[in-house]
Amino acid sequence: MYFLDRTHRIAASSENVFAFFSDPGNLARITPPGLRFRIHGEAPPSLSEGSRIEYRIRWTIFSLRWVTRITRWRPPEGFQDVQESGPYAVWIHTHELTQRGSVVEMRDHVEYALPLGILGQIVHRLGVRRQLEAIFDYRRDAIDAIFGAADGPGGS
Repeated sequence: MYFLDRTHRIAASSENVFAFFSDPGNLARITPPGLRFRIHGEAPPSLSEGSRIEYRIRWTIFSLRWVTRITRWRPPEGFQDVQESGPYAVWIHTHELTQRGSVVEMRDHVEYALPLGILGQIVHRLGVRRQLEAIFDYRRDAIDAIFGAADGPGGS
């Protein structure tokens, strides 16, 4: 099992940030264009506990189907999405929002594992980890462009 933790300070309220993430249409806005993120099928107009989203992403030369479900939904404090099927053996992504004055601190915690045993470990070392970090870097920059960057300690 691998872990990825990121903390990002956003110049917005937790209510506004949570509302942004409640709209599945916004996922493409914070995903690197090279992944060619596309929701497949009908997504709910607004997410809630139990919502299921099927999408496709591009990884190198492969088009991957990924299905996630919202397993925890606590407006405006956070939510959790879990992969039902897709490229990972395990994917659990927890989003926590904490209001700190005029800034919201968003913490992402991802628990993930790759399939294929030792081959998955090699692929992780060769690039999966760096790709995930680059995706979260892009996401941070996209969110800053939408809401405004928050200055000060504890930044991205």
